[in-house]
Amino acid sequence: MRWEKSDRENIEDRRGDDAGGGGSPFGGGGMKLGLGGVVILGILSLVFGKDFFALVGGGGGGGGGPPTGPARPHTGTAEEEQLVDFVNAVLKDAQGFWRGKLGDKYQTAVVVLFTNATRSGCGYAESAMGPFYCPADEKVYIDLGFYQELRTRFGAPGDFAQAYVIAHELGHHIQNLLGIERRLRQAQAQHPGEENALSVRMELQADCFAGIWASSAQARGELEAGDFDEAIGAAAAVGDDRLQKQATGRVNPETWTHGSSQQRTSWFKKGFEGKDIAACDTFGAR
Repeated sequence: MRWEKSDRENIEDRRGDDAGGGGSPFGGGGMKLGLGGVVILGILSLVFGKDFFALVGGGGGGGGGPPTGPARPHTGTAEEEQLVDFVNAVLKDAQGFWRGKLGDKYQTAVVVLFTNATRSGCGYAESAMGPFYCPADEKVYIDLGFYQELRTRFGAPGDFAQAYVIAHELGHHIQNLLGIERRLRQAQAQHPGEENALSVRMELQADCFAGIWASSAQARGELEAGDFDEAIGAAAAVGDDRLQKQATGRVNPETWTHGSSQQRTSWFKKGFEGKDIAACDTFGAR
């Protein structure tokens, strides 16, 4: 992807915060796990209904409470700081596109960079959760270590694979601004048996919105050869079926929350080709 370094805007850098030991699987007592290992333990816990984090002495979920240490300046490696600049460039580009698309409806989102764990408007956040958007504070939370895992463990290299992740989370921001997120939560409360299925449709729509932005980036000459395939590779890498297969050797569609690799890539392509929100009606699709 073609991009230029610029002043960082709407980036909240918490990489220097003390995440605290407590129950975090990345620190404190017990075995220390990489981000990919924690993701797999999370899937195992979901599939088998057992706390696999306890087996490595790390605790699970939000155990240990939120971080309490004071913030301190963080100096990353040159490679890490270049990645921050890239995140900033993608964020600016995507927000500029959606601001032009939505006009006065658009409200600026913030990306929070953190290490291991942090607080969010949606509660205690750990790297194990992966990148996520919190509608309560309109912020995207990313531990940059996820990108290394995306490349090495999940086999999705390339800068546009990284851009896809940001675009997907901003897709949730668009859903929040348009009232889709609120309506989804209401529907889930009214139909608890369909909670996972509705979540899948929500995630696939965010993939579709990411495709809309990617198409605009291509039209503006920002995509390079192979970028589209990198985004498709990233969408496929985080499909529920692929993650379940890697973690347990079997696939259980009833527990999916994000959709299969095929579904995720298909909806990204729909957005890329359709170029408009109207092409992303995952809730009306069969």
